[in-house]
Order: sequence, then structure tokens, then C-alpha cells
Amino acid sequence: MTEETPGFEEKPDVPSGAGPDDAAEAAESPSTEEGSAPRAGDANKTAGLTAELDQVRTALNERTQDLQRLQAEYQNYRRRVERDRITVKEIAVAGLLSDLLPVLDDIGRARDHGELVGGFKSVAESLETVVAKMGLQQFGKEGEPFDPTIHEALMHSYAPDVTETTCVAILQPGYRIGERTIRPARVAVAEPQPGAAPAAKDEKKQADEESGGPQEG
Repeated sequence: MTEETPGFEEKPDVPSGAGPDDAAEAAESPSTEEGSAPRAGDANKTAGLTAELDQVRTALNERTQDLQRLQAEYQNYRRRVERDRITVKEIAVAGLLSDLLPVLDDIGRARDHGELVGGFKSVAESLETVVAKMGLQQFGKEGEPFDPTIHEALMHSYAPDVTETTCVAILQPGYRIGERTIRPARVAVAEPQPGAAPAAKDEKKQADEESGGPQEG
């Protein structure tokens, strides 16, 4: 049986004729190569992971932008649907109430002549309450300035006591739903008497002359 000699240490193989320095270099070179190879592999692996991470971030940003666009389009779609729904409802209600306007005119004439009594009065008031809840509003008053966008002039005259074209009588009231006019108010209008404005100007000039005030040239 072979016994190990105490204190014996294996030496790296050294070519014959090599000196002590060559032996030392031979002993150190394997450890240097073993250390450099793992470091190069780690660097390559890190670079690959960084590239993959950049790709994932790019894809995530693209998907986020797609989701934001879809959300914006959906919100716009909901607003359009709601706006169209309201418009369709207003058109339908306006059509129904337009058919009821002659009935409301009859009720108004009966009230003016004192004929709105008994059960007819109760039915008429119930109908007026219902159409008011549906948004129907009556407009048109005597003495208000004539507005061709909401008034329809059926009669015309001159009056010395008006300074502008004025509604002096409401022949049929107008009706609207919100901002939508479903029938203009049919009115009689009066304009200032021809020559009334120059006469007023002459009177002012005469008053200034008598008081010694400024005179118009």
C-alpha cells in the first residue's frame, strides 16, 4: 500500500527547461481564464434581459394608448347616443303636443268667454297640467316688443303711444318646449305713428330755444 508523503503538494505541469517564473505563470493562468468567462456570460445575459424589458415596456405603452383611445371613443359614443335619444324624445313630444294645440286654443277661448265651468273645467285643467309636465310653455303678452322669431303678425296698425313695433293684441298664444318653438304667437302689432318722431324732435328743439339751452343746427 502506498502512503502519501506528508507535506507533498501537486505542482502544475511545467515544460522541461522552464524556469521558476514560467512555473508561477502556469499556476496562475487557469484561474484567470475561469474568472473571465463567467463575467462575459453575465454581461451578455444582462444585455438580453434589458432588451426584452424594453420590448415589454414598448408593448405596454402601445396597449395603454390603445385602451385610452377606446375609452375616449366609447365616451363619445355614449354622449352621441344620449344626445340622439333626447332629440328623438323632444321631436316625439313636440309632435304630440302640436296635435293638442287646437284643443288648448278651444279651452282658452272658452275661458275668455266664461264657458269653462263644471266637468269641462276639470277636464281642461287636467289636460293643461299634463301638457305642462311634458314641458309645454305658453308665451306671448300684450305690450311686449314684436320679435319676428317668436311672433307672427296677423294684423298691423299705427299708434301714437308706442315707440317701437309692439304686440298690442294676442290672437293666439305661442307655445314652446325648452328652446324649441312649436308655434309662434299670432299677434296684432302697432307701429309708431308716421311723423311722430320728427314732431317730438321739433318739440324738444322749441323747448331748448325757450329755455336758452343748446340749439340744434
